[in-house]
Amino acid sequence: MRPRPPVPGRGILSGTGLIITGLTATLVALIVPIWSYADRSGTGLDVLNAETVSTEYGPLSGLDRDFITKVRLAGLWELPAGQQAQRKGGTAAVQTAGEHLVEGHTFLDERVRDVAAKLSLALPNEPNEQQRQWLGVLDSAEGAEYDWQFANLLRLAHGKVFSVVAQVRASTRNTLVRELADDANTTVLDHITVLEATGYVDFDALAREMAAGNTPPLTRSPAPPGPVTDPSPAIPVTPSPVPTPSYPLPPAASRPQES
Repeated sequence: MRPRPPVPGRGILSGTGLIITGLTATLVALIVPIWSYADRSGTGLDVLNAETVSTEYGPLSGLDRDFITKVRLAGLWELPAGQQAQRKGGTAAVQTAGEHLVEGHTFLDERVRDVAAKLSLALPNEPNEQQRQWLGVLDSAEGAEYDWQFANLLRLAHGKVFSVVAQVRASTRNTLVRELADDANTTVLDHITVLEATGYVDFDALAREMAAGNTPPLTRSPAPPGPVTDPSPAIPVTPSPVPTPSYPLPPAASRPQES
């Protein structure tokens, strides 16, 4: 049997069909993710609404609850770190920074426990594993190395929590959380300032670690700037006998009366 001659145009039509099929598949692949993302639950306001509960002080979001827990956790390791710096600090400036940490976190810890009690939230009673590792770094360091590790590790930790405090303060709808964020903001800024006053903070290493999103401890810069003697005329302060910070805090606004 003789082979049938090819039909004119059939190859062209087949190739065109393949192209159209490929373009259609590509278009579907582009449209489906957009549709599924816009329509699926678990994004944007869906997450906020799903994680928010009502309280007499206003809505309490998942971010609010996470913030309250982090304030408590910060005190569980930074307060003992401050107490240690008062004993092991090699300069008056490092010892002063330790005193500010003790004073500030004693105040914040009482505040956060009061807020948690009013909102019926459970709080941790021990530092987490990472925080215990940071305390281990400080336990093993001595002399000028201790002063450098203390200033840089605590400064990086406070820098990271600073942005969290700002986010909560800007977005919370709960009056208790808003007031706690105000107190935390003032305390954290004071601690950042007094840690930098030690003269040991390696700002180059700090900038790299913040940009990389890493957690303490830091990797030293090639030429650590930390001094081995008191770098500033900072005078150690005597902790207040009452658990309130020596720096001024704005009075908490009273809750508006409902009409």
